[in-house]
Parts: sequence; C-alpha cells; structure tokens
Amino acid sequence: MSNAHFPHLLAPLDLGFTQLRNRVMMGSMHTGLEDRFYNYGKLAAYFKERARGGVGLIVTGGISPNRRGWLLPFGGTMNSLFDIFNHRKVTRAVHEEGGKIVMQILHAGRYGYQPFIVSASAQQSPISKFKPKALTEAGIESTIRDYVRCAKLAQKSGYDGVEIMGSEGYLLNQFLCVRTNHRTDRWGGSIENRMRLPVEIVRRVRAAVGPNFIIMYRHSILDLVEGGNSWDEVIEVAQALEKAGVTLFNTGIGWHEARVPTIVTSVPRAAFASVSGRLKQAVSIPVIASNRINMPAQAEDILASGTADMVSMARPFLADPDFVNKAAQGRVDEINTCIACNQACLDHTFSNQRASCLVNPRAAHETELVYRKTSVAKRVAVVGAGPAGLSAATVAASCGHDVSLFDSSDSIGGQFKIAMQVPGKEEFKETLRYFAKRVEMTGVKLHLGKRVSREELIELGFDHIIVATGILPRTPRIDGVNHPKVMSYLDVLLHKKPVGKKVAIIGAGGIGFDVAEYLVHDTNIPLPMPLNTWLGEWGIDLQARQNGGLVKPEATHPAREIFLLQRKASKVGAGLGKTSGWVHRATLQRNQVKMMAGVEYQKIDDQGLHISVGGKQQILDVDHVILCAGQESLTELMPAQTSETGPRFHKIGGAALASELDAKRAIKEGAELAASL
Repeated sequence: MSNAHFPHLLAPLDLGFTQLRNRVMMGSMHTGLEDRFYNYGKLAAYFKERARGGVGLIVTGGISPNRRGWLLPFGGTMNSLFDIFNHRKVTRAVHEEGGKIVMQILHAGRYGYQPFIVSASAQQSPISKFKPKALTEAGIESTIRDYVRCAKLAQKSGYDGVEIMGSEGYLLNQFLCVRTNHRTDRWGGSIENRMRLPVEIVRRVRAAVGPNFIIMYRHSILDLVEGGNSWDEVIEVAQALEKAGVTLFNTGIGWHEARVPTIVTSVPRAAFASVSGRLKQAVSIPVIASNRINMPAQAEDILASGTADMVSMARPFLADPDFVNKAAQGRVDEINTCIACNQACLDHTFSNQRASCLVNPRAAHETELVYRKTSVAKRVAVVGAGPAGLSAATVAASCGHDVSLFDSSDSIGGQFKIAMQVPGKEEFKETLRYFAKRVEMTGVKLHLGKRVSREELIELGFDHIIVATGILPRTPRIDGVNHPKVMSYLDVLLHKKPVGKKVAIIGAGGIGFDVAEYLVHDTNIPLPMPLNTWLGEWGIDLQARQNGGLVKPEATHPAREIFLLQRKASKVGAGLGKTSGWVHRATLQRNQVKMMAGVEYQKIDDQGLHISVGGKQQILDVDHVILCAGQESLTELMPAQTSETGPRFHKIGGAALASELDAKRAIKEGAELAASL
C-alpha cells in the first residue's frame, strides 16, 4: 500500500530475487567499530537500531579483502572463516528487525595509512605518507581472488550482498583513471584496459556467489580531479559492469584528494543528484543518488522526478536512526537532521577515533549512552537554552525527570543562532527546529526571557541545577580597544550592525573564519546559495564535458577587503576540522582574504589597526576591527564552594570550558549528564 506522505520514497524496490522494503539506503560510514573483533557487539547494536528505524538497505563501513587493502593498520578485514562469527552478529541483528544489509568491500589502494599499500602505479597520494608499490600481474590476480573470497565469506556470514567500492579515489578508482594509472600493460592505457580490474572482479564475484546475491557497485560518476574520467568513459565502465553482473549502482562523487567540497554543510542539498539521473538513462539496473540528501521531501522529489531509483543517506542515519519511521508517519518535524558538519563523524574517522554525531552523541555508542526511564524523578533546572542546555533538558525530561529550562533570550539556540547566520551553515536551523520539538514533546517547562539568579533557583527547590549559560566574548588587552571602529562578532552576526568595506578580524579560530565568510559575501544575496552560483564558485561541470568534471572557477567579487589575523605563528586555520577546514581556507583564499599569522597588536586609533609582523610595523587602514579573540565561561550561577545540603550544581558546554566553542562536546556533555541523573 502506498504511503500517504512519501509514496515514492517508501515504495518497495524489487530486485528480482529479493525485494527492499523501501527506497532508502543507509550508505557506508566507517565508525571504527569494524576494526576490532571485540566491538562487533556494539556494531550490531548500532545497525540494529537503524534497521528498527525502517531503513530499506544498510551498507557497512569498509571491510578490506586483504592486508594490502587496509585503510588503517589492522583495519577490518574479511579473509578468513574465523571472521564469519563476528559478522553474523551484525547480519542477525539487522534481519531480526526486517532489514537488509550488504558488506562494503573496500581496498584503500594508495589511500592506506599503512606501509603495505599497493596501487595501479607507484604514485604517492597527497593524503598518505606511504608510497604504494605498483601491483604486478601476479599481484592483480591475487587481488581479484581476494575480492572473490571476501564476497563468498560475506555471503556465508549472512549478508544480503556486497558493495564493491569503486569510487572516492580508492583502488578500483585508481585503476580506472589516468591520474593514477600509468601502466603500459593490459591493465593500463585505454579505458578498456583501465576498467579490466573492476569488471573482472565483478564477473568473478558474480560467478562465485550465484544469481541471488546483491552486488552493488559504488561507481565514481564525477571524479572532480585532474586526470579523472570523461562522461563517456563513466558510462562505458558502467555498462561493462552491468553486463558483468552488478545488481544496482550506488554513485560516488569526488576523490578524497579533490579540492572541491562534496559533503560539507556548504554544499547545496542534492547538488549532484542530476548526475545520477544521467547514469540512470544509460543503464537498465537501479541507480542510487547520493551526497547531501538529508530530508525526506528532498529524497521524495529525486525519486518522483525519475532521477534515481533509490537514495543513499549515510550521515542522516547517524543523526537519527528513526528517520524512515518518522517520515512514514508524517513526523518530519521530529527528525534530527544531519547538518553535514563532519565534526564527530569524518573528523573522528580521519583521526583514528570512533565516529559518532554532533547532534546525536548516541551514534555508535548505543550500548554505552543509554537513556533509561528513571524510577525516581528529580526536579532539574537547566539554565541556558543553547546546544548544551537543550541537550541536557530534553534528555533528562525523556528519562522522566521534571525539567525547567531557563534562558534570558526570547528564543532558544544560543551560539547556534549565531552560527546559522554564516553562509553555508543554514542547516543549523534544522537542529534548533528539532530541539524545539523535543522540548515540546518531552514536557520541558520552557521559560524564555527569564534571567534567574542562584538564589531564585535554590528557593524553587530543584534537586539539580545545570549551568549551561555559555560564554562571553573576550576583550583583548589592546590600546584603543574601545575605539568606535571596534566591534564584537556578536555585533556583526547577531545584531547585524553595518560593517565597512575594509575590515580587520582579530582572532582566526572558528568564529573568526565564520565572520570572514559572512563578510566576504554580499549580505543581501539569498541564502542558501543557489546551486549554479555554488558550482561556478568551485569550478564544477555536472555535465563532465572535461575529464573529471572540473572547469575554471568563476571570478569572485568579495564584498569587502578583509584581514584575518592571529597571534600564533602557526598556519592560519590549523585548528579547524580535518575534513572541512580546508574548505573554509579555500573559500577565504578565493575571496582574497589576507590571512596573517604571528601578529602583535599594538593599538587601534583613527588611522586603523597598528600591528607588527616579524618585527615590521604596519598600519591596516580599516573601517572596522572585529574582535573574535576567544571567549570566557559565564559561570556566575555556580556557587563558590559545594554544599552538603541543597541542590547539586553542574556546568556543561561553554560554561565548563570556553577555550574554543565546541557544539559537539556541549551536546555530548548535556546528554551524558542528563542520562546519569
């Protein structure tokens, strides 16, 4: 029966020998749990919760077919009968909830962070310190056998299929493109030779597993690197793979080394879906659209238009495991939306930490961070309705406590209200929409426009008082800091005070970068940025008329001349996130922002900002100087000393540590504290 809310998204997908219950796929994400056998119970709980949430098909994180394919040392590998026991925990958990799951086979090739790596050619990648060896003919044949063995073991483990990873610049992508394939034998040269390895792997895997087993191929349809494939080559490879035995195509966009963002929050929603639509026209098996699809209406539109047969939403299932069930029941306003920040997922992965989610700290921690109903309800006051306070209040209330949430502002959000003013961070409003709904649903008593004192809170008889009052911007000790030219970042982002055409920003942390990005754009342009404008800024051709889909970026016309300054002598922006920091730096560089390190601030006067860099004095003739020089915890509600009687006081978020604003830590601290009450 058709779903009244999302008829295309929630329609079954018939693959002939099996049927998927809907058109929603949870794409592959490496959590780190895959890499150690003792974590497979946690991995099973993680996938079980998402299968219970209604997703049609789940893809595991990457599992290597052999040691040379490891992404990290001793990474998850499927090459022995002994591996089956652990993987059966995962497949059993998913099948118990009516879901289906495929195991991704990922050979990292030259992207591996370990010394045994191999590739098509002995060419080092820019993201690994190890140089690969070129696979010999015998090595290629051995690799094919390892893929086949891996797929057969996955089948024995109870998986419904495998996804063969052929995109993002991993091994099979490395063989496919002249960028990394410099071979002169039958595995290099023409596209017929370059595609021989993936086609042969698919052909032999299909022969080994039989007809009733899903073989999904993650095909790179837009490489976004020099030396990538043309659209004609993309199609030629796809048609050969289909003939070899692929059941359905998942689509990959961009290599990990590409200098074009593909999944960060500034990328417009569904920016690359039309490319999947072009692939769908050229093949006769189902095609899956991917990248920056994070809400059901958007996914429904993609399917209704015939652009794809299925949609892949990976990180949205970190944010909300119940995404599909909520969509099916018309409860879209309850979805905890992925904001594509990458801070707890990809940043963790590339730092060799367990992945999680900024907006949902339970992700990949389902057995450790448990929200249980309390047997003894406590009266809890939370002061501050920013990310930390909202997290603490809603989790405590969901556990059965009597919660009152106070904020002196007339709306919830705290620092998120500021962040969502920055171009490319509009998604933050989705988190505030979610928390507003959770406040309503969990019965939190919300008191806005209410500044409370410690004495009032004590008189009201609360058992626990959670101080989540956040921060105050720090004013640096600079002669002339009270000059009319000086503004705080709150003046700019929150109070929308007019800013001149020449600006110096003191402080190049996350807030400094946000202010710079806000000011280089004309504040009158519509946000989010239109897709064509964004494509032009980054030099992307969705038609892939040039190899790799790259063209010359359009010239930028920044709204202001900006100097971004820091005292530290280190690289400006070095402390930004691993997977998104380069995007921010590239955006500012493209807009001619002058980034200066090792700056000594001397004074501010009518002439401007007087500084010294490397012993050389200079005056920046600017209209305004904007202070983004850190912040201080706002803790006036905390008692000077603990008391044996009366309420217990706690502080979280910026009130606990203000050195660098961190919403990931704030939300996690709020949830963990609330769950422990």
